[in-house]
Formats: sequence, C-alpha cells, structure tokens
Amino acid sequence: MTKLIVITGASRGLGLAMTEKFIELGHTVVGCARSSEAVEKLNQKYSAPHHFTCLDVTNDEQVKAWTTEILAKNEPPDLLINNAGVANHLAPLWNVSNEEFSQVIDVNIKGTANVIRHFVPAMIARKSGIIVNFSSGWGRSTSPEVAPYCASKWAIEGLTRSLAQELPAGMAAVPLNPGIIHTDMLEICFGEDAASYTSVKAWVQKAVPFLLKLKPSDNGMPLTVPG
Repeated sequence: MTKLIVITGASRGLGLAMTEKFIELGHTVVGCARSSEAVEKLNQKYSAPHHFTCLDVTNDEQVKAWTTEILAKNEPPDLLINNAGVANHLAPLWNVSNEEFSQVIDVNIKGTANVIRHFVPAMIARKSGIIVNFSSGWGRSTSPEVAPYCASKWAIEGLTRSLAQELPAGMAAVPLNPGIIHTDMLEICFGEDAASYTSVKAWVQKAVPFLLKLKPSDNGMPLTVPG
C-alpha cells in the first residue's frame, strides 16, 4: 500500500536519504527544508504527487500555511517524521551563546511541536497515522559539550511519550533514536572521527523498512533503528 509520508528537514542528511528511499519504494513524500535551492532541486527531481516546500519549522505561521496547503490536496499523512534538527558546536554549556542555545531549542523542540500542532488534528480525526519524532542516543544519555543538544533530545523523549498518551487507538507517537550516523551534524560533534561511523547509505537501508513497519502497538515506545 502506498503511504503518504511527511518529512521535515528533507533536503540533506538523513532526511534526504529517507526521502529518496521512500520514493524509490513507491511511496509519496511531502517535505520541507530551509534551503530554497535544495527544495528547488528536489522539486525538479521529483514531480507530483511529491512536493517540497521551503520553510522554517520554528515559524509557526509558516508551518500552519504549509500544513493547510498539504491537507487541502491530500489525506492526512500515514507517517509524519519530525527529522529537522540542529546540534550546537562543541563547548561547555557556559560558553554556548544565548543565540546558539535558542536555535537548538527552537528547531529541535518548538519546530517539532509546531508540525505536530498543525498536522496531528487531521490525523486524529481519521484515527490513524504514525508520528515519529527523531531523538538521539543523547536523548537517553549525556556527554560533555553537547548540553543544549542533549537537553533538546531529552525533551523530545518526554514530549513524544506524553503525546502518545493523548492519541486515540489506532495511532502511535514514537521517539526514535536513529543511531550514530556519519552526517554533517556528526562532523560538528566528532570532527574527523565521524567518518568511522555508519554511512547514511547503509543506515537508510535498515531505517526505511523499520519506519514502514511501525504500528499502533508501538505507541509511546522509545525505539532505536537496528544497527
């Protein structure tokens, strides 16, 4: 069965890899990203029913307008993936600027909440659909110099498991740890050592089938993509 999948942060890293793999498998992907150039490339590569929009998930009005447009043309998503996220540059907490700290919180927590606020009511009305909020190993453990990122991902764990208790039967909300993957974000944290971790290409081969198999009985379960 063809699924309608909504992905935030669809233009790079894990978001792009998932987008390409879902489409390859015959599913419809609607996505967003901040880069207008990247969004334009995606729209040139993938025609309707796929569609990509340039927006900032931290801007609730932009998210609302995007959601309204999508739901006017489509049924509510079968799978809603909040993937958009940023990490802080490695530093002790007291050396992280207010601006950088706010950006991490705004994108990783508020951005996720904004997307949920505008998509989930339509999913609830249909009483079906899976919501996946990308967490991290650092949403369940801690390390020095990534305090803002840890705080944001621990928040995603709590937010998602609380949301799970609010959903009707037939739906699920899952906080998902994707594992440690060699992405641009990981290079910010690990530098050259990032290259020794799982490649995006290898990750997506396991992650996409795993995501497609999520079901209502997974509601509230903190899951991890198999290594």
